[in-house]
Amino acid sequence: MMTRNFKEWLATFRSCISDYCYYVDFDKVNRNVDNIKVELNILNTLVGSKNIEQDFEDIINKYPETLKCIPLLLAVRSNEISIIDKNKGYIFSFKKQNYNIEEYKMFMRKTKLFDLLENHIISNLLDYATGVEVGLDSNGRKNRSGHLMENLVEEYIKKTGFIKNKTYFKEMYIHEIENKWNIDLSAISNQNKMEKRFDFVIKTDKQIYVIETNFYSNVGSKLNETARSYKTLSQEIATVNGITFIWFTDGYGWNGAKHNLEEIFDILDTIYNIQDLENGILQKIIN
Repeated sequence: MMTRNFKEWLATFRSCISDYCYYVDFDKVNRNVDNIKVELNILNTLVGSKNIEQDFEDIINKYPETLKCIPLLLAVRSNEISIIDKNKGYIFSFKKQNYNIEEYKMFMRKTKLFDLLENHIISNLLDYATGVEVGLDSNGRKNRSGHLMENLVEEYIKKTGFIKNKTYFKEMYIHEIENKWNIDLSAISNQNKMEKRFDFVIKTDKQIYVIETNFYSNVGSKLNETARSYKTLSQEIATVNGITFIWFTDGYGWNGAKHNLEEIFDILDTIYNIQDLENGILQKIIN
C-alpha cells in the first residue's frame, strides 16, 4: 500500500456531516409533548389564576396524572426531583404523589412555577413545553453526530456489496464474534474481563473486519483518550490471526489532538476518513 502523508490526510477532514435533523429532532420533540398534551391542557387553566394554590390543589386531587408534566416544566427528564430545603431532604415523585398536597404546593412556589403561571409569564404550556423539549433535545446532538458517522459508513459498506446480518453486522460484542465464528479474542477483552462492542463487523471467507466509527467536530479531552484507547486496541487486535481492525474517523476536532492521532496513524494502516470512503477504500482493502 502506498505510503500516506499524515498532514495531507488530516487536511481532508470535514468540518461537519450534519443533516437537517441534527440540530433539533422535531419528530421526537412533538412526540414527547403529544404524550402529555391532555395533562398540559389541564394545567393550562392555572395560567393567570387569581387563586393558584387552591386551583392547583383542585387539579391534583381531580387529575393526579397531571403531576407527570411538572418535571418537564423545569427541564428535567425524570419522574423524581431531589431538593434540599433548610437541611431537610425531599425526593418528590411526579409519577405517584408521595407527599401531601401542601408540600407539592411548596415545591411549585419555591421553584417559581406558580410565579411563571399566575403572573402570565407564559401564556400556553404546550408552547412552553415544546420550547423546553427543543432545549433538552439539543443535548442529544453529540449522540446524533456519532450516529451520522455510523450511518455514513454503513452506506458505503452496503455499496461495497455487503448485506446486513449476512456478511456485515452492526453493534457486535466480542463474545458474539467469538461465538459466531469460533475465534479467541481474549487478547482484546483482557482475558474476558472487558466487553467491547464494535460498530460494525464484516465477515469474508478470509477475514473478520471489526470497525469503529466516530466524528469529532469540536476539540475536547476525550480525543486524546480515544486515540490512546484505539492505539491499544489496534495493537491487541494485531496479535490475533484472521481479524483486522478498521477505524473510520473524521472532523475538525482532531486538529486539537493531531499529535495523538498521528501516533496511531503511524502504526495503524487501516485508519481512514470520509474522503477515503468516497475514494472506494473498502473495495481496496476488504477481501
